[in-house]
Amino acid sequence: MKTLKFFEYAYLGVFVLSVIEVIRYWNHPDKQRFYIFLIFAVVSLGMFFFRRYYRKRFEKRNPNK
Repeated sequence: MKTLKFFEYAYLGVFVLSVIEVIRYWNHPDKQRFYIFLIFAVVSLGMFFFRRYYRKRFEKRNPNK
């Protein structure tokens, strides 16, 4: 269970790093990196909430573990 929680917060870490890169490339002439990091940020935030939802659902189903 601790591994699931670790990877859940790892996605949140990827989100934070991606947002930092999005801010860095905001006015950069090469917009390709901006869009790539923006997609990474959105996907990693979505994965954080998705994994959190399923971890809590799994814990509710198996309370003794």
